[in-house]
Amino acid sequence: MRRRIAVWAAALATALATTAAVVTAATPASAATLTPVSGFGANPTNLQMHLYVPDRVAAQPALLLALHYCTGSGPAVHSSFGLSQLADRYGFIVIYPSVTRSSRCWDVSSPQALRRDGGSDPIGLKSMVDYVRSRYPVDPARIGVGGFSSGAMMTNVMLGLYPDLFHAGFSSSGVPFGCFATTNGAEWNSECSGGRIVRTPQQWGDLVRSAYPGYTGTRPRMQTWHGTTDTTLSYVNFGEQIKQWTNVLGVSQTPSYTDSPQASATRTRYGGTGGTAPVEAISFQGYGHSIPFDAAQAIRFLGFDTTGPTTPPPGGTATPLRNAAAGRCLDVPSRSQTNGVQLTLWDCNGGTNQQWTPTSGKQLQVYGSKCLDAEGNGTAPGTRVIIWTCGGGANQQWNLNADGTIAGVQSGLCLSPNAAGTANGTPVVLASCTGANAQKWTRG
Repeated sequence: MRRRIAVWAAALATALATTAAVVTAATPASAATLTPVSGFGANPTNLQMHLYVPDRVAAQPALLLALHYCTGSGPAVHSSFGLSQLADRYGFIVIYPSVTRSSRCWDVSSPQALRRDGGSDPIGLKSMVDYVRSRYPVDPARIGVGGFSSGAMMTNVMLGLYPDLFHAGFSSSGVPFGCFATTNGAEWNSECSGGRIVRTPQQWGDLVRSAYPGYTGTRPRMQTWHGTTDTTLSYVNFGEQIKQWTNVLGVSQTPSYTDSPQASATRTRYGGTGGTAPVEAISFQGYGHSIPFDAAQAIRFLGFDTTGPTTPPPGGTATPLRNAAAGRCLDVPSRSQTNGVQLTLWDCNGGTNQQWTPTSGKQLQVYGSKCLDAEGNGTAPGTRVIIWTCGGGANQQWNLNADGTIAGVQSGLCLSPNAAGTANGTPVVLASCTGANAQKWTRG
């Protein structure tokens, strides 16, 4: 079993690298940076989280949970599939999770993973979504999930478990919800991967409905992609997904619309003819596990391809904080996003590492997820001022006073260059408030 997964993973690494090379180009990436996030909530399988927040965020941004293939990672999907460039264009936020178990495959087979709030990877993934929703004004009607191969399987799982959270998803080279289920602890299900599990639409639909018994609300829309000669996850699974999701959504299995959006591609829509039909399926004649996935088409199906008013993330306006005595700005050295980096003075340059956003919770945020922080909950003069993942503690709360000083809510001490220094690289600390120009800061 372990060897089978290893061989599959090696094939995926090659196939998905090819897939990434044919992604439709989007606008060039901005200065926004992929940021690691820890402490995001319940996380029983030790998943890792990275967050991409574009420099200009929609006033009520959409949110995408993007899931990697076996052997992959969140950062690999960020750099290879064009989703972040589209986030720059349309102002939505992307979560890039990573599996840490040795296979780097998502758990789509255990009984707990296939039951709402049952445990395993889905719990950590939902925690990530909840974490972002608590910190950004996310549009609750535009929260999507999508993935590739193993991540496509998990997309089916998340849509089945949390239909009240996600409104739509895309599955590139995956299998239906419940197809990979095992009871012996194995990650791999050869019957499913080989296309030997065939059920009626009602049976497939019942698997989804049984994962969240009693739910009667709206179900998420589904877009599925597959190559006709896929030998890693049989093309049979493409048809089985169509059967499953048309049944779940209560629409006919007879296509309402058929066209060819790309070379060698056939697209069918079910339950509607428009770009956001309940179910959309795109197959590629003659392609295997590697297909010419087009991120722009996926984002269009999710309904994220609209622009609207954008704002710096989140709360107030992001501006530099300029020290009155030095004329230099509060700066995160080397544009680092590592927790614990001490802030310094540096020539004002307009970089994202010098853009500070006050929030209603009295935080000063940089990069959208890091906060100005008194190291170690320190309350003594000389305490280092650092960045740390925002947590809402009093050591991350600051009063912006009318005289230009910035005082810690917890300590009552003022933000100050060490020893009132003015040179580039002067470290910033807490100091007893004196009202001197060295402790005054102007915004903008």
